Parts: sequence; structure tokens; C-alpha cells
Amino acid sequence: MAKPNWTGVYPALLTQFDAQENLDLEVFGHNLKAQIDAGVEGVIIGGTLGEASTIEESEILAMLSYSKEQIPSDIPVIINVAEGSTRRAIATAQKMEQNGADGIMLLPPMRYVSDEDETITFYSTVASNTSLPILVYNNPVNYGVKVTISMFEQLAKHDNIQAVKESTHDVSNVTRMKNAFGDRFKILCGVDTLTMEELALGADGLVAGLVDAFPAETVAIYKLMKAGRYGEALEIYRWFLPLLELDIVSKLVQYIKLAAVKTGLGNEYVRAPRKMISGEERSRILQIIENGIATRPTLPDYKNI
Repeated sequence: MAKPNWTGVYPALLTQFDAQENLDLEVFGHNLKAQIDAGVEGVIIGGTLGEASTIEESEILAMLSYSKEQIPSDIPVIINVAEGSTRRAIATAQKMEQNGADGIMLLPPMRYVSDEDETITFYSTVASNTSLPILVYNNPVNYGVKVTISMFEQLAKHDNIQAVKESTHDVSNVTRMKNAFGDRFKILCGVDTLTMEELALGADGLVAGLVDAFPAETVAIYKLMKAGRYGEALEIYRWFLPLLELDIVSKLVQYIKLAAVKTGLGNEYVRAPRKMISGEERSRILQIIENGIATRPTLPDYKNI
């Protein structure tokens, strides 16, 4: 088991399909290799970008098994757990633990906006029923549930609740967490367009989206920021921002898959009810992607920083 240290870049991996909507492990593996080669510190399977709402447990297990076979043993594989009930979240976490997962990214209950006490009880109960390290997904913008400082104070008693995917869109929350807890919880920026801002405020890592198409650039920004080479990171980030904005819209899966096609790291197939984009929308997104590729910056030797 690879113990996650919750620092560095954790790509939210795309789930790759063929034209018949079947899982395509060959294309998945091609992207996975590019992430590892770029220097990511771990990978996340079955998140929003992994089309969590439409993939089956058997497909998650297949990607988990494949990843564990293909990547170095010290790279943790994290599984997204997004369930509507506490009992199903526990069962899923235990199933993933039995099959070799190194941690879980745990969302609050789906399809029900739990109150503060319900949310604390949910996370506490799941944590008490698995030994896997847990990354709390704090995304009130999309899911209506905010895990507050006072709630984290109660969750801190669970040693395996170790980190938070910070997606509140409030960059000052990084400072609030650091002021309240020091390094008790690792903080991973979960919003691509806030990468620089949250790293500057002390975030420990990233759960990234556009990394699926641009892995080296994403890791380079992280490495440069942690090395204090702010100016070099900022130059890359300013180039990257129009592309990063593809991550904060409802069709982020289609847009990022199209970007991965253009960089040679994936295909465009999605699972219904999603549809591949077409017409004016496709032309508009392609222009953003192609402009980015045409002006792609030369990166420093970031791996040896």
C-alpha cells in the first residue's frame, strides 16, 4: 500500500471509453503513463472528470487494478467515493480497500443536502469503518454542503481523515485552515483557476483537471511555486488560465477530453447522457485549446528543482 502524503499534483483522471461506451483501458493507460512521467504524486479515479455519475463499480475496480499494475508502487491510487447513503459509502470504501486502493476522496452524501450534524456523522462513521486515508471533498458550490472550520475540529479526532480538496472558491479558506490546524490537514486546491492563488497561500498540493491534457505544465507550476520561483510559475500560469477555465463549467468532461485529444493523451468519447460537443460550441472550445497549444511555453527543468 502506498501511503499518500497529500502533497504535489493529484490528477483527477479521465475515464476513457471506446465508441460503444465500453471502458478503454489502453487509452486510460496512455494518459496514466503521461501523468506519472510528468511527476504527479498520486492519481484519483472515478471523480467528476472520471464521469462518476455514469461509471460502474466494476469499471472503477478495473481501473484500480490496472493502475496498481502499471505505475510505481509508491504512487498512491485514490478512489472517489460519492454515495447517497452512509451504508453505501462504507461498503464502497471497504470494497476499494479490499481491492488495493491507497485512499479515498469522500464526498458528502449525494442527492441530499445534509446539515452540519449529519455531515459530521457521515464523515465520522465512514472514517470509523475503513482504515484508508480520507481526502474530504469540500465543494459547497456544486453540492450544497460546506465543511466548516468547526466541523473539521470535530473530524480531527479521526486520524485517517487527513486532507481536504479545497473547492469552496474562497481562497482565504486556505489561511483559515492553516490558522486553525497548522499541518493537521493537508490542503489540496480543487479549482484549476485558483491554482496559483492557493499555492501562494500555502496549499500543499492540487487535485487538478487540465493536468489530464497538460501534465508537465501543471506539475511545473506546483514545483516552481514550492521552490519560491514565483515569476517563472506566474508566466506559465498566465498562459494556462484560458485553458484552466475549461475546468469550471458544466461540460468540463467534454472540454477536457477534447483538450486531451489535441495533446495526444486521450480520446473524446463520453458516456450518455453526455454527448460530444459539436458545431459552434466545438469550434469555440477548439480555438481556446489550439491557441494554448500554439503558444505552449518552454518549461524549465522542473523535475530537478
